[in-house]
Amino acid sequence: MIYLDEAATTPLRRDVLAAMGPYLGPAFGNPSSHHELGEAARGGLEQARADVAVSLGARPGEVTFTSGGTESANTAVKGICLAQPRGRHVVVSAVEHPAVLESALWLGRIGYDVTLLDVDEHGAVDPGVLAAALRDDTTLVSVQHANNEVGTVQPVADLAAVAAERGVPFHTDAVQSAAWLDVDVTRLNVQALSLSAHKLGGPKGAGVLWVRRGTRFEPLVHGGGQQDGRRSGTEDVPGAVGLAAALRLARGGPSTAEEVAARRDRFVAAVLAGVPGARLTGHPTSRLPGHASFVLPGRSGESVLLDLERRGIVCSSGSACHAGSDEPSHVLTAMGLEREVAQTALRFTFGVAVTDHQLAETAAALVDVVG
Repeated sequence: MIYLDEAATTPLRRDVLAAMGPYLGPAFGNPSSHHELGEAARGGLEQARADVAVSLGARPGEVTFTSGGTESANTAVKGICLAQPRGRHVVVSAVEHPAVLESALWLGRIGYDVTLLDVDEHGAVDPGVLAAALRDDTTLVSVQHANNEVGTVQPVADLAAVAAERGVPFHTDAVQSAAWLDVDVTRLNVQALSLSAHKLGGPKGAGVLWVRRGTRFEPLVHGGGQQDGRRSGTEDVPGAVGLAAALRLARGGPSTAEEVAARRDRFVAAVLAGVPGARLTGHPTSRLPGHASFVLPGRSGESVLLDLERRGIVCSSGSACHAGSDEPSHVLTAMGLEREVAQTALRFTFGVAVTDHQLAETAAALVDVVG
């Protein structure tokens, strides 16, 4: 099998599983318990928090462990807006992950004004468009670091600088980017960032919300006051340890990203040369290294997907978050594609283990299937 759907999920790394092992077995205690087993679990949890902080260029006390990227994004968008005294206006891009979009729309249902930022044909937000959308009562801006469907990398540092000029907190969804891009929160100039372990070779059900110290937010999960009251509930220690290990191990450095990007470019060229009418979606260069997405006008994306799977090639027709939906991608329609064309989308996403030979085999299979 050739697995090319890492934007949906990644296989659990052996090193990550090994790091989690002690907390799945002998150090199984509740980290809030004041006995030896509890203290052992607490030690693992706090070390994981410190490790994540190092990866993000942050303070350990700013790191909150969650159940995944969706909870982290919900808490950032809703929690910051509900706690800010500025007003009742939230700004998000039109191509956000549903966790951000639906959170913003929920705020709209309880009386907030919601502005969806237009994007260009590549799915990118122009800082000038954001500047024009900001108001004196804007409580939050949320723009993703990189798009899950088309791989476009947003100019987050520039966008955050625009928000900072008006004193508006900025959240970025780094679920897709954390494996590849610099997620140092100081360089990004953001006030909140969310990520998920299972996109990094870590376990499902584990995520992080980072919120800069001094940024007010209302917790969404109340109870026993764990994690300094930011997210109540007994912490998932193995998940936190696994996330920290995965985040530390995921990025092999600039040279690795460049190698994967070069493979991606060769794959894209082969598909565009061999499949009549195929079009690359997303930004041609400012995109995630292991991300290639296309539309095939006149073809059925789902039927091509199934034909490729019969040949042992696993990819995606779009976001896994909308599985079972026959609606066209909101990302592609926001980029200006017609509904019929958006429904022909195919997405190939991969990591460092995928070889040039496998990608060449995939391109040849796609050419054959479409032909």
